[in-house]
Amino acid sequence: MEYEFIVVGGGLVGSAVAYGLAGKGCRVRVLDEGDRAFRASRGNFGLVWVQGKGWDFPSYAKWSNSAANLWPEFNQELSESSGVDTGYTRPGGLELYLSETEWENRSQVMAQVRQHVGDQFEYEMLDHAALKKLIPQIGKDVVGASYSPQDGHVNPLYLLRALHQQMDAKGVSYRPNEKVDNIEYLDGEFIVHTQTGTHSAAKIVLCAGLDNQRLGAMLDMQVPVTANRGQILITERAQPFLHYPTLHVRQTQEGGLQIGDSHEEVGLNDGTGVEIMAMIARRAVRLFPLLARMQLVRAWGALRIMTPDGKPVYQSSQSCPGAFAIATHSGVSLAAAHAGPIVDWMMGIAEHPLISYFSTVRFAINADTKGKGSCGVCSIE
Repeated sequence: MEYEFIVVGGGLVGSAVAYGLAGKGCRVRVLDEGDRAFRASRGNFGLVWVQGKGWDFPSYAKWSNSAANLWPEFNQELSESSGVDTGYTRPGGLELYLSETEWENRSQVMAQVRQHVGDQFEYEMLDHAALKKLIPQIGKDVVGASYSPQDGHVNPLYLLRALHQQMDAKGVSYRPNEKVDNIEYLDGEFIVHTQTGTHSAAKIVLCAGLDNQRLGAMLDMQVPVTANRGQILITERAQPFLHYPTLHVRQTQEGGLQIGDSHEEVGLNDGTGVEIMAMIARRAVRLFPLLARMQLVRAWGALRIMTPDGKPVYQSSQSCPGAFAIATHSGVSLAAAHAGPIVDWMMGIAEHPLISYFSTVRFAINADTKGKGSCGVCSIE
């Protein structure tokens, strides 16, 4: 057969997997629908985030923490080998709050994450005065913030470029504009039919975002995913002042301010709307009043890949051994894990003890226990 692995999808998730597989010496072909697809990678906010994740799902809290800790080494190797500065830094991250209730609720969430992860998760709750010492430009309406030194950010487009460059350097066969029509599993081999030809491999990894639901069904895997739109605003370049990424606003390495964090259920509409953009802008100005004087230069919408509980899916097919599916909206935060422990799992080298918690079995457990006094996923942790 032609390849050891076929990876379907060339966005951040598929590229990280292909990069990791090639680094282990595997022969890999990537089939990418290309720019016709709803690329989440284009609209990613670029956060490498830990705080708050998995407060209601202990395994996700631990997985996010583990992935973030892999990022410095992952980025150093990728940047040095590709020559691409991804813009990754890890100064710690802030989530800002405009009411006492929000701030107090956040304190409980952070304490829950600490309970799940232990002392490996570090954080502080900062009141307005403490926060103003870090960022003098915050607005008077900001009550306080949560801070974790384990958070960071990166330029997602530079990250994607570096991954593709090193995929090429490591011999990955990248095929753009190859929409997959059908997948067959015959005699231990995966036959993939596209609009332009046929491809074969011993194993296959579905990293096709929203299309994973259609493709997974061909391999006896149910991958429930839906679209959630986020809109992002970009300002003109400014003198550096925001040295910590926040959930709603971050300053890029070029100086522009990236503003976002909207959540909309609008199907496959990845456009923009004045009402949501105005809401995003108003909140940003309350957080940082100096933004009111800045010009907006770009805006776009992109679709997140959401599972029913918002947590990642790592699924293997029982009836088609060697078939895997990955579905997540955290393609940046989890990139180092996708290039490392997930690759080891798919190759059969080693299985990280947390991976099994992210199979789709959990959705059936939730359905079975709903209304019976159990929280489903939490009950099996």
